[in-house]
Amino acid sequence: MSRMDKYKDIHKESQKEEKQPFGFRREIKKNTQKNQSSSERYEEPEEKFYYQEYDQKPEKKRFNFKFPSVKNPFKRRAKNPYEQKPRRKRSWRRILLMILVVLLGFSVISFGVGNFAAKHDSSMPKIETQEFNGVESSNGTKNILLLGSDTRDNISGRSDSMMVLQVDGHGKPKLVSFMRDMYVNIPGVGENKLNAAYAYGGADLVRQTLKDNFGIDCRYYAMVDFQTFEKGVDALFPRGVQIDSEKDMSSYIDQPISKGPQRMNGHTLLNYARFRMDEEGDFGRVRRQQQVMQSVFSQLKNPLVLLRGPYAAGKIWGYLSTDMPNTFVLGNLFNFAKAVGGIERLTLPVDGSWSYIDTANAGSALAVDTNQNTQAVQAFLDK
Repeated sequence: MSRMDKYKDIHKESQKEEKQPFGFRREIKKNTQKNQSSSERYEEPEEKFYYQEYDQKPEKKRFNFKFPSVKNPFKRRAKNPYEQKPRRKRSWRRILLMILVVLLGFSVISFGVGNFAAKHDSSMPKIETQEFNGVESSNGTKNILLLGSDTRDNISGRSDSMMVLQVDGHGKPKLVSFMRDMYVNIPGVGENKLNAAYAYGGADLVRQTLKDNFGIDCRYYAMVDFQTFEKGVDALFPRGVQIDSEKDMSSYIDQPISKGPQRMNGHTLLNYARFRMDEEGDFGRVRRQQQVMQSVFSQLKNPLVLLRGPYAAGKIWGYLSTDMPNTFVLGNLFNFAKAVGGIERLTLPVDGSWSYIDTANAGSALAVDTNQNTQAVQAFLDK
């Protein structure tokens, strides 16, 4: 045998050994095949058995309804220390708007509470709105006729004070006061004192008298009696109104007043405004009435008074006899607020246009030059 043939035989033998596995591997393979065949023959599918009592009732099918999830806005969320949120810039306009909305809501609620308290006040007799045929002025302004009376009846007694307030004109609000002893022509009645017009025909006859004698048009009216004045002042100024009394007063008033600066409650302030038993008579009383109104408006600047203002205004509004609609008041809130900065005042008759006279039907009165006073009041209201 050659060497090449010998190597070929060795190579063939090595290939046979590689194809035949080792003994222990062959046994394992046979065992696995036996196991697989036995499992295929004898293994059955597993069945799951659940323990069930015989007396247990089957569960009823229920209708599954899921409520929509609502997030709680007040629930605190866990803060993520790694989360960085961009800083929001403060919007001063938004803050200011929120403050204004809160103040407006507070004012409306306070006004309603005060108005409700006034209308359900059993100590005050009910008062009805009078018939008033008011008209606008030629320049478009809506003047308000203010009347002060010692009674809450619609038409009885004489008016203690008569004023015309203009808030929707140019500049500051304007106030015209009329001396009640002026001897004028009352339509349908004849010549008499000005304050007699209210006793003969109420607020509307006062309006006609002012129109015929002085050319003043009034669109609305508001009548304030003494009790309403006292309650309104006490509600607005619980500590009283700071005012400088001109002189000592004691005649025909139930509480003496000393000269000098002091705080007056509603009752004392009313006595101060009505006092006329001195050498000045009605002239001094009209001047003090204007002083009282100026003091009340000037002290509205106090923030605490402003917070009480809506409640007091609602209370006074409930006591008033007036035909002013709410739309006019709300539309002129800014104009009414301008009175805090001061009021322009005028008193009729003006200086040099009057004289004392004695009359048969009205006693001592003031004869006035109606033309001169008409020009003065028109120039005052139109400026």
